[in-house]
Amino acid sequence: MQHDKIGSVMTAEVVRAEYGTPFKEIARMLLDHRISGLPVVDEEDRVIGVISETDLMSRQIQAPGAHEPPRRQWLSGLSASGRRRAAKASARTAGQLMTEPPVTVHADDTIVEAARTMARRQVERLPVVDEEDRLVGIVTRRDLLRVFLRPDAEIREEVVREVLGNTLSLAPGTVSVSVTEGVITLEGHLERRTDTEIAVSMTRQIDGVVDVVDKLTFRLDDARIQREDQALHGVADNWLRGR
Repeated sequence: MQHDKIGSVMTAEVVRAEYGTPFKEIARMLLDHRISGLPVVDEEDRVIGVISETDLMSRQIQAPGAHEPPRRQWLSGLSASGRRRAAKASARTAGQLMTEPPVTVHADDTIVEAARTMARRQVERLPVVDEEDRLVGIVTRRDLLRVFLRPDAEIREEVVREVLGNTLSLAPGTVSVSVTEGVITLEGHLERRTDTEIAVSMTRQIDGVVDVVDKLTFRLDDARIQREDQALHGVADNWLRGR
């Protein structure tokens, strides 16, 4: 199966800042373009960091008052993340404000990979870079959601072609496939239990699938037979070692 690539959903025209871009200019770009974040690039257009609305809001952090410990002593008592937030509170340029290192993806990465990266790193956007880390686009959570707008007929065609045909080599009509609002129902009788597991697992991985309803049955529980064979081999091995 070929998952849709990031290049098919990314935005190629990217609003970006440079290391020395002033704070107010960054705020103006976010407001004018109605975006919540942007990448920061160097002189060769390589991505060196990212800035979000949260980074700008860190300016609301206030330095210690007149009756509080000196700034150096105050900073030394903070955690590493606290010191970074405090530094951003006085940032004047994109280079001082940005979060680094940036989390990026490549145009030929799959949408599934990008979604997992976003979830794991807890970010809302990913700069898209080429082999030399130069900026070529940007992808957001909203862009990735487009995959769930695939027509049901298109999803069904991929299940029949890629899963049932190319992978399992089943005769047409062996498995009934119906798709409603991205929810796929598989119904039919297969020879082996492992075939049903493969069918369900691969169907879940298809772009645009919301859920899979498994109504498949099987004649032979080969998974159970494999477990019993492994258990017997284990007993035999133990017996041989004990001789």
